[in-house]
Amino acid sequence: MIKNDQAISFLQQLFQYTVQEASPINKMKAWLPAQKPTGKVIVVGAGKAAAAMAAEWERIWPENYPPLSGVVVTRYGHSVPTKHIRVLEASHPLPDSAGQAAAEALLQAVSGLNAKDQVYYLVSGGASALTTLPIAGISLKDKQNINRQLLTQGVPIEAMNTLRKHLSRIKGGRLAEAAAPAHITTLAISDVVGDDISTIGSGAAVADPTTVADIKQIVTQYQLELPPSVASYLNSPIAETPKKLDNSSAHIIITPHQAFSAAQKQAQNQGIDVLYLGDRIGGEAREVAQVMAGIAQYHHQQPHRKPLLILSGGETTVTLKHQGRGGRNSEFLLALAIALNGASGIYALAADTDGIDGSEDNAGAWFTPESLHHARKIGLNPNELLQQHRAYDFFAATKQLLITNPTRTNINDFRAILIL
Repeated sequence: MIKNDQAISFLQQLFQYTVQEASPINKMKAWLPAQKPTGKVIVVGAGKAAAAMAAEWERIWPENYPPLSGVVVTRYGHSVPTKHIRVLEASHPLPDSAGQAAAEALLQAVSGLNAKDQVYYLVSGGASALTTLPIAGISLKDKQNINRQLLTQGVPIEAMNTLRKHLSRIKGGRLAEAAAPAHITTLAISDVVGDDISTIGSGAAVADPTTVADIKQIVTQYQLELPPSVASYLNSPIAETPKKLDNSSAHIIITPHQAFSAAQKQAQNQGIDVLYLGDRIGGEAREVAQVMAGIAQYHHQQPHRKPLLILSGGETTVTLKHQGRGGRNSEFLLALAIALNGASGIYALAADTDGIDGSEDNAGAWFTPESLHHARKIGLNPNELLQQHRAYDFFAATKQLLITNPTRTNINDFRAILIL
């Protein structure tokens, strides 16, 4: 039976276990081609797991098959060594010129192929920001402007990617168009609610069901201000993305549900009851925290013979009203701590499975029943820090930041509330 002094250690270990279950290592063999390819085999990829996926693909690639070549791009600091596939790094979540150059390298790698050649596109969360290659006439500065608005307005990832696809030379199926007539196979680690393959990394190698009409709705709903070059382009017929591709197939090799189901069993094996709320929790981080606090308080008041773990995944958003420090998981956790107000026997941890919460150096944070009391004792005002989006400062002061370094995978948010 877990005791109070073991609660945080248990939550940290469960987070690490979930991250391991989301790793591409030992999870890609099923997608190797059954027959020896007769042409060239090109590997391209993008995302926080792209380098790890490329290294694993090289490790399992049969020695008697044609040699691999290609290029992948990952976030700064997320590389691993590879032998044949070049690894580039770029900025996330705001794109930079390195991401633009990387996207051009991906396009170049798949150009000039024939029908006997095969392309594998290894994609994971973060791919959209890492492969920003605007349509001719739209500048990188324009794309950065839009990305900044999308992030600060709390726009859901699906809506973000709808806009990104239509403004890109590589996304929304255009990478597959560039690779034709070669066949391109997408292998994806899902970081999106519902595991829509066309949303993961903005669906560079699959047909795109979203339309320019969808974009106009998003612009109105979130009051986005489009640069003139973007507004003009979206009114032209060439702005629509490909709706049908004959040279494309796609597989999701890891889903959030798979990783969270494994975590659920891991906790149950340790004598803990689990209330799993699914991997599709979204919404404003502090509002989700209010709901989670209500669920935790209800179960806290019920008689229970075993510890109870409330487990969930998904992706929340933060609508910035001030320029503070902290990501969506830290903000969720601070709001949760305030709502629970030091309730005895309740511990929680929230973190991003890629190891980076927002743009800081922490994956997330944790709290104990004593956290609020300790914070107030050292002069912090939790409510004020929450309003200023300074959750990072709160947990840095209480020494409860979770720092893991890059995990080289991503299935989005991990939230765990333990009731003893």
